[in-house]
Amino acid sequence: MQTLAVENYRSLRHLVIPLGPLNVITGANGSGKSSLYRALRLLAEASRNGAVAALAREGGLDSALWAGPGKLQRSEGLHPLRTLSTGPGLRLGFAGDTGDFSYAIELGKPIPDALSMFNSDPDIKREVIWSGPVLRPSAVLADRANSIVRIRGAEGDWADAYNQLRLYDSMLSEFADPQRAPEVLTLRDLVRSWRFYDHVRTDSEAPARGSRVGTRTPVLGPDGEDLAAALQTIREIGDPAALNAAVDLAFPGSRVNVTSDGAGRFDLWLSQPGLHRPLGVTELSDGTLRYLLWVAVLLTPRLPRLLVLNEPETSLHPDLLTPLAQLIVAAAARSQLIVVSHSRPLITTMENLGGPVNTIELAKHSGQTLVVGQEPLDEPLWHWPKR
Repeated sequence: MQTLAVENYRSLRHLVIPLGPLNVITGANGSGKSSLYRALRLLAEASRNGAVAALAREGGLDSALWAGPGKLQRSEGLHPLRTLSTGPGLRLGFAGDTGDFSYAIELGKPIPDALSMFNSDPDIKREVIWSGPVLRPSAVLADRANSIVRIRGAEGDWADAYNQLRLYDSMLSEFADPQRAPEVLTLRDLVRSWRFYDHVRTDSEAPARGSRVGTRTPVLGPDGEDLAAALQTIREIGDPAALNAAVDLAFPGSRVNVTSDGAGRFDLWLSQPGLHRPLGVTELSDGTLRYLLWVAVLLTPRLPRLLVLNEPETSLHPDLLTPLAQLIVAAAARSQLIVVSHSRPLITTMENLGGPVNTIELAKHSGQTLVVGQEPLDEPLWHWPKR
């Protein structure tokens, strides 16, 4: 993904940002970082037909839509004068590089139905898949308008591929024709591979502190309950040297071990210098456990095309930020990362490690989230599908 675009979502009235291999979203509290993170999750949910339900959990479309004035003037020192008109609905999209597929979706208010109790559910007004970074008529491959999906044939002609798509269903999840529209399946698999980690629990009752039957786990679950199995999987089929180094750098002289009882239940232990016995996972501090969770996430043998971390510095001692930064930078060499963080020491350490870090600082002006230092002409070229 090289461009992310959001319009009319909470404070993200109009946001088009460039992305690189390692991206850091930062800014003051209330600047819109969490909204950008949620927008990414909404995009991912569309591939699983979960965008409508995800919006419902946020209070519905009315709660998620931009609530500011219909027109804004971007001025007062942050940007040159620029007038923005309110768009018709909530828009989300991303663009790939040349040769990749790109996607945009628009969700809007439904036509009221007196016979239905679901008049708060948004309709999907438009979905478009195109080739390359910029939406042009000649690059469009699949086009959904209301309930009709059209696809472009091998000769460049258009054909109606599906005309009974329900207005609350995404074509990514409901339309599948590997012969006539393989790009829909390819894009769906891409978006479904995105991985998100957001405030995994480390309290005394956290799933990560329990003993579980272990199976090969190349991908840590979102609640961390399979942490022991994930670390053992890294040791067996991943990079055990990197695992040992990550633990030693954070806790000098320490080592993580995983044991299994006769019933196949895995337990996690941390051996530390000066202690006569290893510490069990229930004895670890919240910060220590959280760091080990990030080790499992970032050293996974099966990194996704996009990995999104929300405030990974939470509960970590300052001494752990350098080891965490090294893990993040190393993972960005194998996958694209977006890290939402307000920790300046973590960001500075990543920048000092020598890798290219695309730092995007957000600020709020007149209720609208803007990118600090981004002039209108600095935005990546982006066009929304018209309806």
